[in-house]
Amino acid sequence: MRIARIASSLVLLLPFGLYAQVSQVDGEQRADVPPSRWSVGIAAGVRTEVYAGEGNHSRVVPFAGYEGERFYWRGLDAGYHLLKRDGFVLDGFIAGRLDAMDADDFGAAALARRGIDRNLLEDRDDSIDAGLAASWRGAAGEVTLALKADIADKSGGYEADLSYNYPFQAGGMLFTPSVGVSVWSKDLANYYYGTLDEEIARGVVSYRPGSVAIPHAGIMLAKPFAKKWRFIANLSYQVLPDEIQDSPLVEDGTEGVGSVFMGLSRNF
Repeated sequence: MRIARIASSLVLLLPFGLYAQVSQVDGEQRADVPPSRWSVGIAAGVRTEVYAGEGNHSRVVPFAGYEGERFYWRGLDAGYHLLKRDGFVLDGFIAGRLDAMDADDFGAAALARRGIDRNLLEDRDDSIDAGLAASWRGAAGEVTLALKADIADKSGGYEADLSYNYPFQAGGMLFTPSVGVSVWSKDLANYYYGTLDEEIARGVVSYRPGSVAIPHAGIMLAKPFAKKWRFIANLSYQVLPDEIQDSPLVEDGTEGVGSVFMGLSRNF
């Protein structure tokens, strides 16, 4: 199994950014105070198949985080609170985009049925994004707008994400349902779901999805126990637009991408 395939599975850790918002104060969870400076843990997750012949991803991976007054590190993300005032937070951040796909991990037979020789494909690489995120929190929940761009020049694209989440307590647990939509620029969508110039030059069919909007929804739950321990689970789903579903690189009949993970962490 190649490194790119392993790295791509780490995207399962992205929802742990929500974990930094969960805290236990006087026996109750709050969504505005980090639980401690440091936390470490382990998570197991699975993501449904996207690319033709790829199969489902399932991994067990470690994670770690740090929450300071201004600086934070949350697994794949690191950032700095530029402004915090009356429920409004503006962050500058960098984040790993671990959507890599090794060409050898495509299904040769699945691609051949579409007239594509797997040997003519390039790898899709991981990248690094940088951007700004603005969050507004009140009694009705939290709205976040994040803008980020590829600074490693893999796709040369950018993404805008608007999301809403509403944390509430029940049965000693904190639940956080969320909905939102991500808009990918044409460069970003073309890199991961289209065919590349060098592939087209080798005879691979030309396909360019262009800019796309990807709705998503999910729910996270967090349960503290034994003072410094915490159980976290997350279920999420992305609805793939027709432009991505129609890609010759995407598995037939794939209308969306689901992922689920469960993890344990300890605060220090």
